[in-house]
Amino acid sequence: MANEVVDHGRRRFLTATTAVVGGVGVVAVAVPFIKSWEPSDRAKAAGAPVTADISKVESGQMVSYPWRGLPVFVVNRTKEQLSQLPGLAPRLVDPDSSVSSQQPDYIKSPDRSIKPEWLVVVGICTHLGCVPEFMPMIGPEPFDPNWKGGFFCPCHKSRYDLSGRVFAGVPAPKNLQVPPYHFVDDTHIQIGVDPKEGG
Repeated sequence: MANEVVDHGRRRFLTATTAVVGGVGVVAVAVPFIKSWEPSDRAKAAGAPVTADISKVESGQMVSYPWRGLPVFVVNRTKEQLSQLPGLAPRLVDPDSSVSSQQPDYIKSPDRSIKPEWLVVVGICTHLGCVPEFMPMIGPEPFDPNWKGGFFCPCHKSRYDLSGRVFAGVPAPKNLQVPPYHFVDDTHIQIGVDPKEGG
């Protein structure tokens, strides 16, 4: 036994083979584990941009599109509705949309839109998260004798004008949020992507 010859080449081969097999095993376990950290396809889809066809939205009409689990209101405002917006400023909490977290930087004007006739807002009341009703008609309402059209929250009676700006004296503290969006062309908008990102 003491005179046995040690085969160093074979020992190195077995050691290297064991290391390679062990490394492959570690990779085989690590890849599924690391992949499990990635968001699911469903989660990716929930946060993905939404392209909406607005070609059939008539003047004065509103449609709603789901984005990130939220309703996004898209309103094709009439010239008459737009003409009412400047006169509402004294009745609003934030007529100039100075709370920058409520809209992207490229939304500056009182109409709170890229194109004046198209309003795009998240349809969630900023009070407790109810979905406001679209009430576009100009005329007296039980909740406002000087109603000029807008959104009324049935939960706690918060009111917003047709730019999504909140009225003073209601429970909601802020304007409706304008999501990132851009016009793909004259008949499509993409919700969830700013103009500079959308091309």
